[in-house]
Amino acid sequence: MDNDSSSRIVADLREWISAAPSGAKLPSTRSLVARYEASPVTVQKAMRALTVQGLIDSRPGVGTFVRMTRTARPLDYGWQTAALRPLHTRFSTSSSTMRTGTHGAIAMHAGYPDRELLPERLVRAALTRAARGDAALFRSPASGLAELQSWFATELAAATPIGITPPSPSDVIILPGSQSGLSSIFRALVTAGQPLLMESPTYGGAILAAAQAGVQVIPVPSGPNGPEPDVLARAFEESGARAFYAQPNYANPTGAQWSPDTASQVLNVVRAAGAFLIEDDWAHDFGITTTPTPLATQDDAGHVVYIRSLTKSVSPSIRIAAVIARGPARERILADRSASSMYVSGILQAAALDVVTQPGWQTHLRGLRQQLRARRDLLIDSLQEHAPRAHLTNIPAGGLNLWLRLPDGTAIDRLVRQCEDAGVFIAAGSEWFPAEPAGPFVRLNFSGANPGAFPEGARILGQALDS
Repeated sequence: MDNDSSSRIVADLREWISAAPSGAKLPSTRSLVARYEASPVTVQKAMRALTVQGLIDSRPGVGTFVRMTRTARPLDYGWQTAALRPLHTRFSTSSSTMRTGTHGAIAMHAGYPDRELLPERLVRAALTRAARGDAALFRSPASGLAELQSWFATELAAATPIGITPPSPSDVIILPGSQSGLSSIFRALVTAGQPLLMESPTYGGAILAAAQAGVQVIPVPSGPNGPEPDVLARAFEESGARAFYAQPNYANPTGAQWSPDTASQVLNVVRAAGAFLIEDDWAHDFGITTTPTPLATQDDAGHVVYIRSLTKSVSPSIRIAAVIARGPARERILADRSASSMYVSGILQAAALDVVTQPGWQTHLRGLRQQLRARRDLLIDSLQEHAPRAHLTNIPAGGLNLWLRLPDGTAIDRLVRQCEDAGVFIAAGSEWFPAEPAGPFVRLNFSGANPGAFPEGARILGQALDS
């Protein structure tokens, strides 16, 4: 009975409040008891309900009032226009590959491997051990944990031929992911306003990092076998650039892998120009039918600035990478890193080191190679059957992606929206070109969740192309 009375009082007072001006005083509890012929407890219960709903304010010793309504005034940030000044380079705040697919969607747009391709057991155990160790309480050196520096140096030294001096641990700088490392490298070695040669198409994150660093990007066309050495040499000569960003192994997005001959010729061009080759070895752990050999193993004169990440192969939550550079270049990069982030989380470094030094790590990589091959081949077969108009430019020997050339005249943005409406997420190829796209392309990631849906995804893509 009391509940019914309380609800009746609340409903009646809500109607009265809606017509009353802000700040109006409500009748006293004694008056409400008399008006509604209810007990004081019932009236107090109704008042508490109105307070919780934000309709009234109680002021002890004064009374209860209709809550004042504050009209939100429009905020004016116009002054920032003059303070910030015009952007010299416009860049996107995020990539479309980072967008979250809806539940049940076929996601082939993202840039990270599915959870089942990660060494989950090793990661969880490593994080537990790292949390119990000293790394949980002390900051690491600016250049990183000595043991992790040594691991990265040893990895590269193992592939360095006799006659080439391998890198030492002191050449290594640990990074909180390769993205921030690219920004530091571009700022430190190229500097704002200066030219940077860059493969086209190439990693969208590198394009973004270059824009943020304010460098002048000069595209160098690169095909399934990498850039033409003669074209690269001409670009160095005409631009005066002193740095070239490239992905010699399993390039994102094309999956291209340079031949040993191309790699040797490109390195000779870089040496002749007195320049740096910024080698992004992001997919080092994702070989499928070949094993990558970094160009850095062919250089000990400091021309190659080598960057390798563990973020995709260990876990997206363990953002750990390293740059290996020699001479003054290394000191400039370290100075930029110290200014921007001071040091990298010791726990993440300790966990990453733990994972890659466990016996189970090599076992995981062997199984990963087989899984990636099965997924790649399934997606290729599905596209050939259901979307024959999507031309595969190259069967990648490693990496995570397929790069597809679409028929001329294809409206990419419309195609992406149409596929998304049908439950398939794909990535438009325009994001991987430093300048205007060379044609209509899309990138499909074959390492995402639910590979069993690849045939259906390819069917939807094929239908969208046909329409």
